[in-house]
Amino acid sequence: MSIWFRAAAPPDARAPRLRWVRRLAGAALVASLGVCAEGPASEPADLVLRGGTVLTVDPDVPDGTALAARDGRIVAVGSDGDIDRYVGEHTEVIDLDGATAIPGFIEGHGHFMGVGRSMLQLNLTTATSWDDIVAMVADAVAEAEPGELITGRGWHQEKWTARPQPNVDGLPFHHELSAVSPDNPVILIHASGHATFANARAMELAGIDRNTPDPPGGEIVRDARGNPIGAFRETASGLLAPARRGAVAPEPRRVALLAQEEAFRKGITSFHDAGTSFRTVDLYRDLVDDGSLKIRLYVMIRSDNDDLAEHMAEYRMVGYGDRLTVRALKKSIDGALGSHGAWLLEPYADLPTSTGLNTTPPEEIREAARLAMEHGYQLNVHAIGDRANRETLDIFQEAYEAAGPGDYRWRVEHAQHLHPDDIPRFAELGIIASMQGVHATSDGPWVIAKLGEKRAREGAYVWRSLIDSGATIMNGTDAPVEDVDPIPSYYASVSRMMANGERFFPEQRMTRREALESYTINGAYGAFEEDLKGTLTPGKLADITVLSQNLLTVEEERIPETRVLYTIVGGEVVYRVEGH
Repeated sequence: MSIWFRAAAPPDARAPRLRWVRRLAGAALVASLGVCAEGPASEPADLVLRGGTVLTVDPDVPDGTALAARDGRIVAVGSDGDIDRYVGEHTEVIDLDGATAIPGFIEGHGHFMGVGRSMLQLNLTTATSWDDIVAMVADAVAEAEPGELITGRGWHQEKWTARPQPNVDGLPFHHELSAVSPDNPVILIHASGHATFANARAMELAGIDRNTPDPPGGEIVRDARGNPIGAFRETASGLLAPARRGAVAPEPRRVALLAQEEAFRKGITSFHDAGTSFRTVDLYRDLVDDGSLKIRLYVMIRSDNDDLAEHMAEYRMVGYGDRLTVRALKKSIDGALGSHGAWLLEPYADLPTSTGLNTTPPEEIREAARLAMEHGYQLNVHAIGDRANRETLDIFQEAYEAAGPGDYRWRVEHAQHLHPDDIPRFAELGIIASMQGVHATSDGPWVIAKLGEKRAREGAYVWRSLIDSGATIMNGTDAPVEDVDPIPSYYASVSRMMANGERFFPEQRMTRREALESYTINGAYGAFEEDLKGTLTPGKLADITVLSQNLLTVEEERIPETRVLYTIVGGEVVYRVEGH
């Protein structure tokens, strides 16, 4: 039987809230279960892990070498000898052979269907130049039907070894792409998801030319004569929708199951889906009903306010089938830093004519805040620039003060660049910083060029400053912006090591335990689920990831070598590496 409840914090708690709730929930679950490693096993376990290291991430439950689970829950953690008495005739016993079991990784901010779709289109993340991308498209055109839409995702002009010529702000002109694909429309999404590149055929089908105006919150990038070069920032990407008409979309069920398979390979047992339609929730519910959805999804609904007002009450669900929770809204107040879409207080250092883009009017987000309070939803706002974060914190503060004391746990998604004055406000207000460790080291080589050294040092990806102020930080990847793999994000969090061998403001790194907590118990807390998951505490769900080495003790430079050996959800092994 599952227990789903929301633990309330003391009215005056701010920074200590997570630790207080964690201890309360853990103690209550252990007491209710009535078992421990020292007592007799009343009946055999369904699953036993032994012969390794078990990191509970619970200060009240000592680490061990073995673990037992029954009926989808952890029943005991202890030594091999303690757990041996839980082994029965039908118990599945896994010899860890020195490996390390941790609470299942929680992807704190990703795009679940996007992960699946990314496996069915061109992967542009490996491109080191515009020429690479043109060549990849040319190969795709050779295999495509005449007129078939070519799609891809993952290009990032700041990661190319050389700027294309000619260019506007480092963005290429479409002519080479159009030459290799004159008849097939091509739409390529930026790694961040906040810009798009199109060829001439796609722009023709969409009716875009020099006379097409920029939409609110977006920009058509143009040459000196005002002609579109093929690049579209933020909401302007929506202008390309007509070019997609008639394209055969991948079957949604297949997309979702591909995403689940990829998540399990990477050790993820829970996934916070950051921006999903009501229609996709219907798909998820169907997958729960037929037993196909085994990963646990925490869904943020993304829609316009009228649609939210009409449907959010009927769609709110907590723990549907022990797999699906819908109780959060997602809004975006700005774009991405790499595409000059992040909304800044001062102009970009490398684009002095711009302070970025406000993609959703603050008044619209205020209305979403009102709806969230009315219907008992969490509000999570994408905010990357310092202006965007300040506006979001102001909106949250207004909503909190109007509603009165409560355990709201609203979140700022990304919180990448903060003004120093706003850093302490997260802890003061009880706002969660839902950040992605890998973004700092992936973006690091070009952040100073965008912000200047002083702004970058004081406010860019400031995990240490936020933690020291008492804020709760969650971790993730923003997949498919980055690979959904938690190991590179964990490594970035504790090392700040970039691909060029330099460390990006290393004084802002997390400790190893803080980084592990950011991927486990903090993610559970950010979804009101710390009573269910996030630590290997007796009574909690048996969601477990088994790693080839101990992230807390292995040499730092060897962390990226860590492999996922097993992924376990509710005591069921849903992934095991070949040979295990």
